[in-house]
Amino acid sequence: MKTFEPKLFTTFKNKSYKAKDLVSDLVAGLIVAIIALPLSIALAIASGATPETGLYTAIIAGFVISALGGSRVNISGPTAAFATIVAGIIASEGMEGLMLATIMAGIILVILGLCRVGSLIKFIPHTITVGFTAGIAVTLVIGQLKDFLGLTYPAGTNAIETIDKLVLVFENIKTINWWSVLVGVIGLVILIFWPKVSKKIPGSLIAVLVGALVVGLLSLSVNTIGTLYTLKSGLPSFHLPTVTFDKIISLLPSAITIALLAGIESLLSCVVSDGMINDKHNSNTELIAQGVGNLCVGFMGGIPATGAIARTAANVRNGGRSPIAGMTHAVVLLLVLVVLIPYASLIPMPIIASILFIVAYNMSEWREFVHILKTSKWWDILVLVLTFALTVIFDLVKAIAVGMVVHYVIFFIMKKVNKNKTKKQPNQAQEN
Repeated sequence: MKTFEPKLFTTFKNKSYKAKDLVSDLVAGLIVAIIALPLSIALAIASGATPETGLYTAIIAGFVISALGGSRVNISGPTAAFATIVAGIIASEGMEGLMLATIMAGIILVILGLCRVGSLIKFIPHTITVGFTAGIAVTLVIGQLKDFLGLTYPAGTNAIETIDKLVLVFENIKTINWWSVLVGVIGLVILIFWPKVSKKIPGSLIAVLVGALVVGLLSLSVNTIGTLYTLKSGLPSFHLPTVTFDKIISLLPSAITIALLAGIESLLSCVVSDGMINDKHNSNTELIAQGVGNLCVGFMGGIPATGAIARTAANVRNGGRSPIAGMTHAVVLLLVLVVLIPYASLIPMPIIASILFIVAYNMSEWREFVHILKTSKWWDILVLVLTFALTVIFDLVKAIAVGMVVHYVIFFIMKKVNKNKTKKQPNQAQEN
């Protein structure tokens, strides 16, 4: 398998792509764009960025990675996995720092792909991926409690750490806005039960429309995106962030974490989609494409991107069978950005929070978490709980670093212990 061979090229090289396949891809791309629209805005807000940056990311990364990627159906864009680390970078280094970290992560991903290490991602222990994924889900929920409950914080309050955010929720719980809670609950009910009504039309879109109508028609005192943000329509502009040696060194851990997360999540998404369409992705090509996509996103003021499993699955279920579907989804979102973005200001913040609650639940892998606790050896449970706790209490960088060190230290200790036991057993047998 070649190091770099985009599926877009191989799709057309075998000449089996027909007009009906193009129609299916266009329809799938349109549906995925409808799903990605509220999610991209919500994930940008959860990351501490402005709402339109989520759309920038979905458009740029969605198009570039589909065009250059090693999967026929993988859909890339902003995902919940990045929310905590991105929020931390923006809080400490601003958007300039995030742009530089994203560009650095893109370079790292391209290097990993060119060095053909795509298959080595699988050596990251399963307990660590489950631990930090569950941790991210918890931090995402805690980060959205303020908007769901409609809380009011004192002027100048700016919590970065998850625990600090939770403390602020309890300190300001008396400012709860029950209209916000009502709108948020309406959003949750729609998101939970709408899939029983229709699989084609995403519940997040219905929740957004109903929430905006309820708040607008009843003139409820509930924060909307327009209350908190000034939305910009139109295309993003190229920007070269300030680069210094000190900034590179300080942002390197974050850039490595972004690159690892992008690689892991994207390749997991590829594996899932391979089983759905009976195909085999090129992992090194996918890493290179993810790298190029994040490079482009970094220069255009977006947030980090990776393959999104839920959007990829929706693409396949709706008939997407080539990279054309992912490219179409990006073009549709571009049209929305240029024409319809002012209407996004009407979306209530409790609806954004409810969408992210469901995203957090779906990504939490709580069943797998419980399964590991019940069936695994003590050292695997230790790594799982440690990674989870560090993700929630501190950050993803520390969680992954400590989790990897603890896992492999215990792994080599246990290997040596088992080796010594094996040596003693033959000696005991000879003495008998």
